[in-house]
Amino acid sequence: MDRVSNLPDELLCHVLSFLPTKSAALTSVLSKRWFNLWKLVPNLDINDSLFLHPQDGKGERQEIQRSFVDFVDRVLAMQGDSPINNFSLKCITGRVHPDIVNRWICNVLKRGVSDLSLYTHFAKDLDDYLYRLPKEMFVKLSLRNERCVDWYFRDMGSSLPMLKSLDINSDTIVCGEFEKFITSFPMLEELEMGTMKWEDFNVTVSSANLRSLSLHGSGIEGWDDFENPKSFSFDAPNLLFLNYSELVPEDYPVVNMGKLLEAHINLMVTDEQMKRVREPNHDLLEGDDEVLQFSNVVKLVNGTRNVQRLTLTSDTLEVLSQCCDSMPVFNNLKFLSVTSEEGRGWQAMPALLRNCPHLETIIIQGLLHYVTDECGDVCPCISREGKGRSLKSCPVKRLEIQGFRGTMKEINMIKHFLDYFSCLNRLDVFVEDNDPTQLKNDQVSDLVIEMFELYSKLWPSCNVQLLVSDYLDAKWTAQGHI
Repeated sequence: MDRVSNLPDELLCHVLSFLPTKSAALTSVLSKRWFNLWKLVPNLDINDSLFLHPQDGKGERQEIQRSFVDFVDRVLAMQGDSPINNFSLKCITGRVHPDIVNRWICNVLKRGVSDLSLYTHFAKDLDDYLYRLPKEMFVKLSLRNERCVDWYFRDMGSSLPMLKSLDINSDTIVCGEFEKFITSFPMLEELEMGTMKWEDFNVTVSSANLRSLSLHGSGIEGWDDFENPKSFSFDAPNLLFLNYSELVPEDYPVVNMGKLLEAHINLMVTDEQMKRVREPNHDLLEGDDEVLQFSNVVKLVNGTRNVQRLTLTSDTLEVLSQCCDSMPVFNNLKFLSVTSEEGRGWQAMPALLRNCPHLETIIIQGLLHYVTDECGDVCPCISREGKGRSLKSCPVKRLEIQGFRGTMKEINMIKHFLDYFSCLNRLDVFVEDNDPTQLKNDQVSDLVIEMFELYSKLWPSCNVQLLVSDYLDAKWTAQGHI
């Protein structure tokens, strides 16, 4: 007998638990020692595409469809009532009936499954292809569907009183009135939902148990197809993590997230909205409720003022330009990450940096941005008095710049940061191979390397590093630059 076969059953079952169930079952032919081991594995990973091979057209043959159903039935029967921890089921070929899927789910529920991952796609020619989950209890549930997850059915309810983690991802998610949806899960601690289609325009997230919340509105793609909520409230006093992506509503009436430690905020806006916001003295804003609503975003920002880690997109930075005078102080903030785009401005950056008295790390994804008179002293794009004042007051020690392209504008901005971030002791500048960059040009790369070598000498107290892709690293090494 080989050494592997001599290992204890528990260890071999643990190894088999990392394999798809079909592969684990194949080990039964190795020897008598392995014949029953796979039946004891507490994790099941079943994927109908491994059986039906839709790319070959075999999934249309009824005998092959039946073989997959028989295999799963046989696996569950062989395991009997043995406990099960994780059950991952992918029925994505559209050839398995929802009633059969529910039969399998009920089987593992009775055996105490705590983590269920379900990825479904049901064909329209099947009876009742609108899939309804069984009412039995879950602890952790992950749903994937290529079309639509319509959770809320008024005729049957949707309560899962023991559910602690819910992750739904689909092209469209519909759940009825969101406040009632949340109350269906009194024990829920983690909620992640992508591509929401809001049916109520005054959305309220109210939960005392919720610890982690990720909500992504349908405005990410196809803004013309969906309306954004009129108001959005967060009443989650014990929430620790927030990932919120949505078109800007008119108001945030309630924002109660006093224990929040980390927030990722993406407030999406259109180019037309940005144009109106940037008008000199806001001449076009009189009576423009759609743009004036941006000032209410300060309520959301105030609700995140206790965070230790904050991530903001380029759209969010532009929206925050309407809140500069009322920007809260982030006394606990130590980590700030911002995304920058050439079509979005940095008007909010001076106020933001002035109000982070204990900031230690900044990550900037892209330095190029839309230049306005209100960028303040954070960048050197426009000559002004009081140069670098906001940077001098910021105690940041580490600065990371991602997506460096090798332009002189970026090089000047990096020098500006080195000049005025008085506590800076580490600067990492990353170049990615797939980013549009001038550094593949030998003359440009020579100049950039010389500038960074000069910066290292001029600011010896700061560890300045230019970190490049494998392609550029090999090229520069061959040329003797590294």
